[in-house]
Amino acid sequence: MAFEPFTILRAEPHGRQELLERIRRVGMLLDPERKPYLEADIALRSMPYSEIRPAQRYVLSDGLLKARHLDWELKRLGFDMLALDGYLTLTVEGADEAVDLLPPVVERLTEADGSRNNVLNDGMHRLYAGWLSWRTPKVLLVRNVPADAPYYAYPIPGPAPWESVTVIEGDRVPDGFIKKWHRLRDNKRLYRNFNSAFSNVGGPRGGGA
Repeated sequence: MAFEPFTILRAEPHGRQELLERIRRVGMLLDPERKPYLEADIALRSMPYSEIRPAQRYVLSDGLLKARHLDWELKRLGFDMLALDGYLTLTVEGADEAVDLLPPVVERLTEADGSRNNVLNDGMHRLYAGWLSWRTPKVLLVRNVPADAPYYAYPIPGPAPWESVTVIEGDRVPDGFIKKWHRLRDNKRLYRNFNSAFSNVGGPRGGGA
């Protein structure tokens, strides 16, 4: 479905403490009782792109347009999608339910070669839009995730991972395109379910923003 502009009628802010309490309650998609962030070190911090590694090897042009439009809509209401100090509950015109917008989620993980990387988990299109506009994002940095429950895909290697991301025209990925390099054959075992603690994350704003 091609991008269509939308109107945010209301943005209800929730503070940093509520964000941190809720993020700890996020369960695994296939094991809801397991909370990978429960005992983790979690903080909101500004982080340059040179310190963040995406795992997703593409962005959709429609998703970028949605992220940019989201940015403009939030600025109209007095918020910055890349500088949230908590999270927002958005009421979107024409949508059946409200949507929670979290800061981008980044996990610090150690790989087999001993390197430690800040791997982007959620918010790819928003962060790529921020990269295009030369901004430094504020992210939710999660450290000390259980070693047996890392993010389900490896970070992109190399000195300039953001430059290696492919922009795909439209709203879908072509057949055969490798979206991410998965850690497991059954990679869904490592999926986090943000909707277990928030409402409609990834909802009407769409495009994986």
